[in-house]
Amino acid sequence: MTGPFLPSSATGESDEVAVVRRIRRQVAETLTRATRAHETATGSPLPADERAATTRRLITEALDGYAAEEMNAGRAPLRPDVESRVGRAVADMLLGAGGLQPLLNDGRVEEVNANGCDQVFVRYADGSRAQVGPIADSDAEMVELIRRLAADAGRAETGGEGAEERRWDRAAPILNLQLADGSRLHAIMSVTRRPALSIRRHGYVKVTLADLVQLGTVNPVLRELLAAAVRARLNVLIAGRVGAGKTTLLRALAAAIPFNERIVTIEDTYELALDADKAVHPNVVPLQSREANVEGEGTIDMSSLFRSGLRMSPDRVIVGEIRGHEVIPMLNAMSQGNDGSLSTIHASSSGGALKKLMLYAAQAPERLAPATTNLLVAESVHLVVHMGLTADGSGRVLTSVREVVDADGLAVSSNEIFRPGPDGRAVPGAPPSTGLLSTLAEYGFDAALLDDARAAPGGGWA
Repeated sequence: MTGPFLPSSATGESDEVAVVRRIRRQVAETLTRATRAHETATGSPLPADERAATTRRLITEALDGYAAEEMNAGRAPLRPDVESRVGRAVADMLLGAGGLQPLLNDGRVEEVNANGCDQVFVRYADGSRAQVGPIADSDAEMVELIRRLAADAGRAETGGEGAEERRWDRAAPILNLQLADGSRLHAIMSVTRRPALSIRRHGYVKVTLADLVQLGTVNPVLRELLAAAVRARLNVLIAGRVGAGKTTLLRALAAAIPFNERIVTIEDTYELALDADKAVHPNVVPLQSREANVEGEGTIDMSSLFRSGLRMSPDRVIVGEIRGHEVIPMLNAMSQGNDGSLSTIHASSSGGALKKLMLYAAQAPERLAPATTNLLVAESVHLVVHMGLTADGSGRVLTSVREVVDADGLAVSSNEIFRPGPDGRAVPGAPPSTGLLSTLAEYGFDAALLDDARAAPGGGWA
């Protein structure tokens, strides 16, 4: 392998790659025999920790054997630094994410996109992009790598027992899963010329609104307003394009939820990970949709999960992303007293998010009339927050906050209380309604902050 997999060395990159392939093949064959022997003897798979320990022992033994072979042949063994790289590379391939592992280890990388095994592109945290080396020796090896990651993800979700089936073949060519580090992987095959994958990484899994102020994503006024909105149990919809920071903001808003509240999260792929931090969220039930099995049965969509989640006595329901039919049960729940819900939606503006809700509702099985849909949206959603990029594209920022006021026939009435300023950052816009201000003030928001922001240079961002 080349590119990000192994740096060049005095031994020659091609020689080093050949050693990696040889050691990997040798260890893989021995490991397969060991795991089969364990299953035959015990009737159960080799536990993950034992498999990892066995793999590392076999790598060490294989490297020792290779060194002895080279010396017996009168050739110099690998230098210690090269041998260490080879060992790490083989371990990454057999235990980690193979050729993807160095990219996942690089904290600067936010996105990985591979169009086949050797057309690999990354986007860094500063917005720059680059093409890097292959992630596998062939497309077939790339497919096997992704299938192994899918199997590992299934075991991880169930603690190693009763792993959820994760098909990826011609009959089920689309795969979504969460990697061990929290990254989200999407892969597709058969309907493309070559297998392709995209990985999105989240640099801020544990994040608060105060952290977002430090990062320049929100300003102090927006922090206070949003925190009060969460405490007041307003239903908040976060809009934005792919990679705009919607999930990060949702996590930060969730961090403002009181400690003692019960939360149900609904996602198509585990991503929010609110249940991972018991100190902040001790009572969380994460739900994930499921595709059909090999017999074409067992599908559980997000709409079904939402109805089930409401029966679990939640104080709040958080939907990772609104994509379609789940919009009607979600809006119904919001309008019937299950306030404090949070969700995200793909939209190019805060106003566009409301139109997207109506479009999803129009396509739902309930087939509500437009006027009825608008009334439902107006009764359900209190605030729409939009995330975007600064005008120069240098950073993710909150660009708009829209208060939903009422339904007016075929339209939803709203006030854009924060609108995009010249540089893209949200600045005070239309005055909030008296009702909203009164609610926010009851939960600790000082309305004078809005006047201060209007008078301050940069709308309060300075």
